[in-house]
Amino acid sequence: QVQLAESGGGSVQAGGSLRLSCAASGYTYTTLCMGWFRQGPEKERESVATIAEDGSANYVDSVKGRFTISKGTAKNTLYLQMDSLTPEDSAMYYCSVNSYVFECGREVVSPSRFGYWGQGTQVTVSS
Repeated sequence: QVQLAESGGGSVQAGGSLRLSCAASGYTYTTLCMGWFRQGPEKERESVATIAEDGSANYVDSVKGRFTISKGTAKNTLYLQMDSLTPEDSAMYYCSVNSYVFECGREVVSPSRFGYWGQGTQVTVSS
C-alpha cells in the first residue's frame, strides 16, 4: 500500500516562501517518477512539477522560476521550494509517485497518470 504524507503548508503573504515536504512509502517501483500537484477551490487538480529518476524536472508555466522540486538524500522524500508566492498559488498541494512515466521531468504530466494521493497540505497566500 503506497502511502504519502505531505507537510509544510501554511499561510503566508504574497511574496513569501514555503517549503513543502513529502514522505512516500510502501511502493515497489524501481524507477520512480515523483511529482507535486495542487487543487484550488472548485478547480481541477493540476500538475505543478515532476522530477524523474535522473533528476530532470519540469514545471507548469505558472510556477517556472519561482518553484523548485527536489528529492531528498533518502529516495522516498520529495520537496517543493516555493518562492515569490502569489494568491493564485493558494491551493491544497499533493505529492504522488509512479513508476516510469515517459514525460516525467520533460513535460507537464497529467494527474490522471498518478494513482496514489495523500491528505495534502494547504497553502494559503494572502495579498
